[in-house]
Amino acid sequence: MMMINDGKGTEERTGEPPCPHSRFSLYLSIPSTMFLSMSLTLPSPPPPSDRPQLPMRLASIPLPHSHCLPSLHSTHLSSKLSFQQNAVGNAMPATVSLQQSYNENMAMVGLDSMKRANSTLQDFCRTCFMFHGLDVSKPQTIFKYLPILSFTESYIYQLDKMNENLLPKLTDGDSVFGGKDEEETQVLLTCFSNDPFKPLETLLECEGLLTRRIRDELKHAEEYWALERKFSFALINKEEILLEDVMKANSLRSFDYRILNLILYQLRGAKVDELHMEFLSISEFLVEVSDDMCDYEDDILQNSFNMLRLFVKIYGASTAPSMLAKCISEAEDRYKTLLESLDPQLSLSYLKRCEEDTKEGGTLSRPSLGALTIPTVIPDEEMYRSKLKSDTS
Repeated sequence: MMMINDGKGTEERTGEPPCPHSRFSLYLSIPSTMFLSMSLTLPSPPPPSDRPQLPMRLASIPLPHSHCLPSLHSTHLSSKLSFQQNAVGNAMPATVSLQQSYNENMAMVGLDSMKRANSTLQDFCRTCFMFHGLDVSKPQTIFKYLPILSFTESYIYQLDKMNENLLPKLTDGDSVFGGKDEEETQVLLTCFSNDPFKPLETLLECEGLLTRRIRDELKHAEEYWALERKFSFALINKEEILLEDVMKANSLRSFDYRILNLILYQLRGAKVDELHMEFLSISEFLVEVSDDMCDYEDDILQNSFNMLRLFVKIYGASTAPSMLAKCISEAEDRYKTLLESLDPQLSLSYLKRCEEDTKEGGTLSRPSLGALTIPTVIPDEEMYRSKLKSDTS
């Protein structure tokens, strides 16, 4: 049963300094001005007479002989990266330097992206591990697969942040391009036009994890971001938006969960379970729509992707709620059918997870069937933003 709301409401640690000559130096503390990166090439070792002495705890560790062994190292950004300040004052690496890292065929992730990816990784482990026969309550199970899953999700979050920087922002009621300046904008556009996932694909291939299907999902991520930018500009400039584009974008959402699941199948050496993949996809679709309903007003203010915003643009304020309710109901019917097709114990475990998530009230909580409430539609977004600004000034 679909409800449509017609009323308004809705510690700092220190450690020994690393050997400055070693690519294998490990930092016990990672300042915000450093990057964790995965390099796909190894430097040639120096002659024996010039080779630095490694600390005893490292010298006894044999290094695998692999031409594509990723090395974990920290790079001082102050020496090779420039900075820009974000809205909350945290240092962020300049996009130009990120683009240079792609040119060097290096898959790099920032500490900020790792932090942002953390909640999604937690939800993925608690929600999806059961579909792989893994016990999330056992730490060894999580840490066995965490490195590559964490790196991949952080890489995706980093690109997602860059995509956000390309979206038009609203300043004093006017639309401005997402980039700080024309040069930065062009670098961002170049990044997304020059196969931004290539370094990650190379890394996954070296690890023996890359499949055609994973490669396709990475392409779907690029396609989704392109549609997101298209919608953002169209909503600001009052341009036409096609329903087929909206439905396509919705089918591409939560691509990161599909990528992580496919990687986990590869890590386990298991065949992909198509029923599980389809069920999880429809489930994540409903989670995304639920988030859209909760964030509707905020998404208008931030000019962010929101299914209700797009339906209002296509169908008009009076018809959009009922059309969206129909779309959600159809997805819920499919979800129910797939849920009944799952192994009974797995189905019960998943429903228990949903109950836990709902009680915790997190941003990734999964709503009960028929419990979604469509908020009051805002027919004139520009007027809404102007009024809110005048009320707060």
